[in-house]
Amino acid sequence: MRIGTRGSLLALTQSGFIQRRIEEAWPDVKVELTVIKTTGDKIQDVPLAKVGGKGLFVKEIEEALLAREVDLAVHSMKDVPAVLPGGLIIGVVPAREDPRDVLVTHKGSGLTDLPPAARVGSSSLRRAAQIRAHRPDILVENLRGNLDTRLRKLDDGMYDAIVLAAAGLHRMGWQDRITAYLEVEDFLPAVGQGALGLELREDDHEVRELLAPLHDQETSIAVQAERSFLETLEGGCQVPIGGHARAVGDRLELTGLVASVDGSKIFRITRTAPRDEAVRLGIQVAGELLEAGARSILDEVNRGLSC
Repeated sequence: MRIGTRGSLLALTQSGFIQRRIEEAWPDVKVELTVIKTTGDKIQDVPLAKVGGKGLFVKEIEEALLAREVDLAVHSMKDVPAVLPGGLIIGVVPAREDPRDVLVTHKGSGLTDLPPAARVGSSSLRRAAQIRAHRPDILVENLRGNLDTRLRKLDDGMYDAIVLAAAGLHRMGWQDRITAYLEVEDFLPAVGQGALGLELREDDHEVRELLAPLHDQETSIAVQAERSFLETLEGGCQVPIGGHARAVGDRLELTGLVASVDGSKIFRITRTAPRDEAVRLGIQVAGELLEAGARSILDEVNRGLSC
């Protein structure tokens, strides 16, 4: 089995984890990693929103899947666009890591402790909007590069702090770099954050059967609701959208957020539904946010990004 993966340390660590899980479940199956350089890896000096957003990190890998050059792709679900190319599916979603964002800094203990006009690095419109909502004085500056590169830029003094996903630091074993966790109640993560998605060809029933032991149904349902929410809202551009779902007893709870880029307007609601209505819940939350005023924000963002 050939796994297509990006070449960053984090991507190789995540793909290596899946490689070991498959080999543990099926000792007779040999799994190889095939490194594929994506457009997102090649363009490191431009904000994601200006060059096409999250799909830049999966396009070439999906092309390799369709060309049967690899059999499986391991993605961070927050990098996967809401709509997949024809013939491909997210066949398996393993158990989720910590979905929260985190602050990494050398001074202070959280956003409130950063000095006035602190420089905070992030390439995410969603993170930037929420940072500005909490601290309008903070200067959010573009931060691109792999996880280790971003940490090095902080260490080199280019920023006072940076915001990252907890999951990546946890998977790399770099938890000691975390200054503060940004709780979901105050700082909503990206759709799919903390979850991995195993993408494969829809007609490849053999690979899907081999991957079945890795699937986590609770994570899968939560991510399904989040992606339904994203698909209902999002056009062709990256926009300040956050979403997080979790199981609460026998129901599924989804919180969705749409913000203006400057953080001055934030629309956020939480709704619940039976677990088997994940898609409908995502559509409902998106619809209510649009009715509440989020539509004007999305239209404005899309015009500003020349979509």
